[in-house]
Amino acid sequence: MDPLQKRRLGTSRLDVTPLGLGGAPLVGLKAPVPEMQARDAIEAAYAAGLRLFDTSPFYGIGLSEHRFGAALREKPHDFVLSTKVGRYLLPEAPEKVDHRLFHGTLNMRLVVDYSYDGVMRAVDQSLQRLGIERIDVLHIHDIDIWSQGSREAYEKRFAEAMDGAYRALHRLRAEGTIGAVGLGVNEIEPCLRAAAAGDFDCFMLAGRYTLLTQEALDELLPLMTRKGMSMLIAAPYNSGILATGAVPGARYNYLPASAEIRERVARIEATAKRHAVPLQAAALQFPLGHPSVAAVVPGAINSREVEQNIALLRHAIPADFWAELKEQKLLSAHCPVPA
Repeated sequence: MDPLQKRRLGTSRLDVTPLGLGGAPLVGLKAPVPEMQARDAIEAAYAAGLRLFDTSPFYGIGLSEHRFGAALREKPHDFVLSTKVGRYLLPEAPEKVDHRLFHGTLNMRLVVDYSYDGVMRAVDQSLQRLGIERIDVLHIHDIDIWSQGSREAYEKRFAEAMDGAYRALHRLRAEGTIGAVGLGVNEIEPCLRAAAAGDFDCFMLAGRYTLLTQEALDELLPLMTRKGMSMLIAAPYNSGILATGAVPGARYNYLPASAEIRERVARIEATAKRHAVPLQAAALQFPLGHPSVAAVVPGAINSREVEQNIALLRHAIPADFWAELKEQKLLSAHCPVPA
């Protein structure tokens, strides 16, 4: 599979490479990442021809946007840059900054705000941090139960976002300030509701259409196909286990994987071994078999991981591998696979 063969993003005028670079690991999601190491990773992705970069004010509490901007602002704007709304930042005393999620943050605190005015404020801040004159895709971020903590909180935030954030992004797209309106979430339900309630170009969905789990296959992806929308797949390794394999301590959806999940991954690994297919290559390539999936957007913490992801996407995978996964009911019989 060619990681540089561009695909159209929904009904927008944007074309993206099928492999992108996600910005959360670059600011210490699992361990500290030095400034130059992060810069080298972004530079390596651009030099190799990748043209999709995704960040957020949430990642590193502003630091991810700074790092992407520093690496990309002097380059021709021949790439697609996406960031997210739903939070803006305010200065915070260093001793009050929460460093538990990211091992490298700015001395800022997050203010959750999906209102029209809050989103416009967040967009202005993102443009300042990036130092780039244009953001190509803006995603409404984390309006799902998992992120909000309860259904009650989710319902409140979803309503606020559709009344405020969506109206703001719809206006910015109409004015030509941005190229596409998206949604970045961890669950299927908000995607279905947003697709019914608004005019979105794309969704960025984390961990719900992967080699391990295909929750989006039966309802969401057909709906997106009918509406001409594109899917961007974040967390294609399901936050770890499809990269490490079913090893002790492997993580699935940000938590230690259950015995059932480890057993399923072990079966996929065994099939991959019989066909001389690296598990990571199968995980990266699988989502791209669906016609509505425009790109997979894994993270990386250094240039070596960027180069490894490119090589994995280019790895030839025989049709017999996908066929055997279906025979073992590890993939749905009607699931599209890469040609």
